[in-house]
Amino acid sequence: MLNSVYRLVTPGRFEVCFSDIDIFSSDVIVRPTYLSICHADQRYYQGLRPPEILSEKLPMALIHEAIGEVVFSNNDYIKSGNRVVMIPNTPVEKDDVIAENYLRTSKFRASGFDGFMQDLVALSSDRVVPLPKNIDNQVGAFIELMSVSVHAISRFLSFSHKKRENVAIFGDGNLGFLTAVFLKAMAPDIKIMIFGVHEEKLSGFTFANDIYNVADRPGNISFDHAFECVGGANSGYAVNQIIDFIKPEGTISLLGVSEYPVPINTRMLLEKGLRLFGSSRSGYSDFEKTVELLAENTWISSYLSNLISDVVCVRDINDIRRAFDSDIIKLGGKTVMEWKK
Repeated sequence: MLNSVYRLVTPGRFEVCFSDIDIFSSDVIVRPTYLSICHADQRYYQGLRPPEILSEKLPMALIHEAIGEVVFSNNDYIKSGNRVVMIPNTPVEKDDVIAENYLRTSKFRASGFDGFMQDLVALSSDRVVPLPKNIDNQVGAFIELMSVSVHAISRFLSFSHKKRENVAIFGDGNLGFLTAVFLKAMAPDIKIMIFGVHEEKLSGFTFANDIYNVADRPGNISFDHAFECVGGANSGYAVNQIIDFIKPEGTISLLGVSEYPVPINTRMLLEKGLRLFGSSRSGYSDFEKTVELLAENTWISSYLSNLISDVVCVRDINDIRRAFDSDIIKLGGKTVMEWKK
């Protein structure tokens, strides 16, 4: 079966290439339908990764957040015509202790090999999760990013001590919003405190108990635990502010990605006996849990639909470029591509 793959060959330039898919060598073949652009995709598109990384990775099809329709299946559980979310993490081994997304041998689509920007994607059956009918296509497009938050929250609930009266989330971007929404769903008794810098974004956290603009230098505040969802150059500032405000023996979950080393106040970290852990990506069980939460809590999709800033219908390479260029200038939220290939 002939397949078209839309690869980024150099920053800003896509080309179509062709590959052959053996329908009998994979459990399922999926036609992508809705794809979401991530910051990582943009770093490749804009050439913001180091030159040696770009040289190593490109050409490569981008996008690791997507849903699609099964067009062929060798699996009894997954049927042709099913809507599914595709899982980009691709393990090649199993470990009794280390999760699939932390195994150094695992591959990740749109990072180590071609992502979902293809006409067809061949996958094993454990790399797709069926979607219930009540999950919207556009919201479903970025389930992968939701699963990252669900993964981190699950680990937090496992690692942290039982005193969880209030939890702070630092970061008012997409990741902070998703983490707050799913924390509300997974631990409804916790009081959620949001810390950010953009008043317009902060106004969207209507379900939170308290909202603070860090530019106002809030004082006399404390919380039991915290999630850092800032990333980038400001992640160090966020972590150190958390260390200042958090109560002794609290747990800090790090989700924000920084390209450079981040200095933190280890003296106070030690004095307070804090537990700090990082979370990255997600695996099959996290996708299953995320889909379950979306299906059982319809209010979640109502909030998450507010994150969709643009939906671009994509039929050719010019449309792909238009979607990425539009995503660059957006004020926030997610750009979704309706894949009409």
